[in-house]
Amino acid sequence: MKTLSFDSFTKKIHIKASMQKLYWCWGTEEGITSWFLRGADYTSANGNRRGAEENIQDGDSYSWRWHNWDGEEKGKVLEANGTDRVVFSFAGDCTVTVTLEDKKEAVLLTLTQANIPTDDDNKLKIFYGCSNGWTFWMANLKAYLEHGIMLNETEFDLSGIELAGYEFVNM
Repeated sequence: MKTLSFDSFTKKIHIKASMQKLYWCWGTEEGITSWFLRGADYTSANGNRRGAEENIQDGDSYSWRWHNWDGEEKGKVLEANGTDRVVFSFAGDCTVTVTLEDKKEAVLLTLTQANIPTDDDNKLKIFYGCSNGWTFWMANLKAYLEHGIMLNETEFDLSGIELAGYEFVNM
């Protein structure tokens, strides 16, 4: 058995959708804003902004904006193979790897966030915060693709609540 630690975590979920649809959800601006983000911009390594339906590529930069949070996450696409794997920097020097595996009845989506600093502040903010966040967003993706519903909060403005990201389960 793999030893659990604070420097990485893995989350998995089976989703009844095609590999192509799931990759679109992670690998395009249009896809990732359909279930996850309020806004996303991708810029190629040579400085050109990618189109909303265009697949992201290795070396792209991104800027993400969420519902109910005024912050912005910026990072790099480290790998995007166009079919079943996306790797990007996230939360500083962390890496997030998303893989898709066809299981006939569904696709197994596996997300691993690694390189998490293990000081107490990052154990709380990144390990605990991101682990909870990815769990919710993966369930939201399943609800969106399998049932056509969104679980995230868009009706109530939670941005003024200091601990909203830790207390609300649908943010």
